[in-house]
Amino acid sequence: MSFPRYESYKETGIEWLGEVPEHWELKRLKQSLRLLTGKTDRRENPVALENIESWSGRFIQTETTFEGEGIAFERGDILFGKLRPYLAKVLLAETAGEAVGDFHVMRPTKGTDSNFAQYQILNRAFIAIVDGSTFGAKMPRVSWDFLSGMVLTVPPAPEQRTIAMFLNRETAKIDELIAEQKNLIELLKEKRQAIISHAVTKGLNPTAPMKDSGIKWLGEVPEHWSLPKLKHFTSFAGGGTPSRDNPKYWNGDIPWVSPKDMKTETINGAEEYITQTGLENSSSSLRPVGRVLVVVRSGILKHTIPVAINEVPVALNQDMKALSFVDGSCLNVFFLRWVQGLNNLLLLVWAKQGATVESIEHSYLAETVIPLPPIAEQLTIVAFLDSELSKFNELTTEAKRAIELLKERRTALISAAVTGKIDVRGLVSDKP
Repeated sequence: MSFPRYESYKETGIEWLGEVPEHWELKRLKQSLRLLTGKTDRRENPVALENIESWSGRFIQTETTFEGEGIAFERGDILFGKLRPYLAKVLLAETAGEAVGDFHVMRPTKGTDSNFAQYQILNRAFIAIVDGSTFGAKMPRVSWDFLSGMVLTVPPAPEQRTIAMFLNRETAKIDELIAEQKNLIELLKEKRQAIISHAVTKGLNPTAPMKDSGIKWLGEVPEHWSLPKLKHFTSFAGGGTPSRDNPKYWNGDIPWVSPKDMKTETINGAEEYITQTGLENSSSSLRPVGRVLVVVRSGILKHTIPVAINEVPVALNQDMKALSFVDGSCLNVFFLRWVQGLNNLLLLVWAKQGATVESIEHSYLAETVIPLPPIAEQLTIVAFLDSELSKFNELTTEAKRAIELLKERRTALISAAVTGKIDVRGLVSDKP
């Protein structure tokens, strides 16, 4: 959809703003938004950075508890995350509360519509300029001195409200489309897991005779499949961490795999590398190509069990296990799919009780009964799943691409509206 432009414009002389409608004013942010600094510890409605969704300004409820003083705010105030401003965490407060952490809390001055002001700050060009001003390499923050000096467009107050209403309506439509794509991704994920689970526990032949596995959570499996315990055909290897105090142990050429590297099904490298000296002076060892790598201790085990196969020799940290199948009865890819398909059940079966961090109990893992088809059948199942999963991956990629395009559309629309590149006055009712 194309939008009309204003009848006449004037040049601002500010590169990121460009030309703006002739009748609009320009003011520094501090003339439209006043900084609040009043401290409070009342904790009625605390808001931290984690409670604000990037770029949308949406409030996200969490169970985190906060201590210490925060900055008091009222309904209609604006909270802007000054830490890592590229995250564009900008909340328009709907109730009174306390901003806990790295915020600039601002109150609109007379003649400034708070909803419009929020959209001004969510302008991608505005965020880019602000982010370029930050200080602190590890924890970059924007100062109030810089932020308050930013020049903003100031349409007449009724026009601010009209633009905000237009953006509320249009961004809501876009957000609904984004939500639909996210729901599609979740449905694809569920169906993907269901197909894997059925293939690795029931096989591909719907008429195959079945037998009771003797395991309640496994149920029946094909009659000709064996039911060995994992420990009977598997070798387990752990890892360790070379001393951080010795620089000779680090920045070598050996990938040192930890849970943060387990984001794909294949491992070809790692975020950190160690030296041969580091390897020799730690409890880790070099694991050959083709091992099944499993995360056994990490917060990620709250919801998934990361599993992958290394395509290069790797060392592991202490939160990982490398599994190799010693008698040739199990394909590494078949086991990987088995873990993926039964992920939700295995999270319960393997969980270490009483651990302060989510962990897999090694004895539970080793004692697990695995339904194993003959190797030829494993190959057939793996090939079938490769074909089916490629379709799911393609659909998921398309949905993610659609989400990114919608987000770009959202930010472009906001930018165009708050800088006057489009005239939306005739596109919404003047009544809230």
